[in-house]
Amino acid sequence: MGTDVGAQRPGEGAESGGGAGSGGGAGSGGGAESGGGAESGGGAESGGGAERGPRGAERGTAKRPGVTVRRARTSDVPWIQKLTEPLVQERVLLGKDSVVLYEAVQEFRIAVDEQGTPIGCGALHVFWEDLGEVRTLAVDREHLGRGVGHALLERIEEDARELGLSRLFCLTFEVSFFERHDFTASPLSLVAPEVYMELVRSPDEGVAEFLDLARVKPNTLGNTRMLKHL
Repeated sequence: MGTDVGAQRPGEGAESGGGAGSGGGAGSGGGAESGGGAESGGGAESGGGAERGPRGAERGTAKRPGVTVRRARTSDVPWIQKLTEPLVQERVLLGKDSVVLYEAVQEFRIAVDEQGTPIGCGALHVFWEDLGEVRTLAVDREHLGRGVGHALLERIEEDARELGLSRLFCLTFEVSFFERHDFTASPLSLVAPEVYMELVRSPDEGVAEFLDLARVKPNTLGNTRMLKHL
């Protein structure tokens, strides 16, 4: 489960409040901007946001007034857990232990307001040579509708291009939010059989959701698989 742009799952009604991203959770707050997440898992609307890849006076400045997107730091992990816990409880995002978040902190981007206060998060997880996933995209509910989710997703897309990825996947309830960023509903099979056999060996829960393995099907009910070609 992974996206919650509001909290991430539903779409952006204007900004969702949930999250997105297979495997992660986010969200104390809301969704992307629309209301939902991209993490599979279950949930209703959430409130998180996403961004494409803005470049401001300095790299990392979003195109949205008053919103800046920066790399996550280890000190952000407790905040990410606090933001996403409500979404985990609502089954919008998958819960993650602290050790897992610390191990993956380099995958995260944090949106901050003009005072430098964190207001949203999102992560990019690489699956394969050409394929990555948007995860744990979530926005604090008090900041929904301000373009925070869009800014995060744009930055994640920029990061994906810089890494050489050509496709981005998400599992989400926030369909309309991601459609606004040119994601479309995707078929179940997105990789060749030989790649599938490599991925199935991964212990990552998000990869299991991507592959739609039987053991994680309860996490993905009601979610839409979406893909974007970069």
